[in-house]
Amino acid sequence: MAEEKSYYMTEEGKQKLEEELHHLKTERRKEVVERIKIARGFGDLSENSEYDAAKDEQAFVEARITQVENMIRNAVIIENDNANPDTVTLGKSVTFQELPDGDEETYTIVGSAEADPFEGKISNDSPMAQSLIGHSVGDKVTVATPGGDINVKIVTVE
Repeated sequence: MAEEKSYYMTEEGKQKLEEELHHLKTERRKEVVERIKIARGFGDLSENSEYDAAKDEQAFVEARITQVENMIRNAVIIENDNANPDTVTLGKSVTFQELPDGDEETYTIVGSAEADPFEGKISNDSPMAQSLIGHSVGDKVTVATPGGDINVKIVTVE
């Protein structure tokens, strides 16, 4: 049997997944079932695009429920590492400056389950996070990006 993947996340990230799961099970399932019921009333199912679309949506919702349940079941909650406050680790926010004279950027390193670059949360599996993890304030780090390597200096870790 294949080994289950661990999903690293904050307590807040796990709570968001639990809320999503509740919404999917209590509201989305009912909405989709109602759409299927209405679509059945349109006649011949072999040529009924509304029915096909509703069944596709049902499959998507059920797959997402299974995925979220698996993520919650295999969640590993990120604990703050107070022993090394200036070292970049999972769950911490890191501010760095692109060298030689770029702007400062701040990201929080989270598990892939709750990564959202638009909210400043990057996955611990991303090249940026992989390069920064384990380094400390003042370190100069080379980060491999799709556009080429960039050099950054870690300014703060929180």
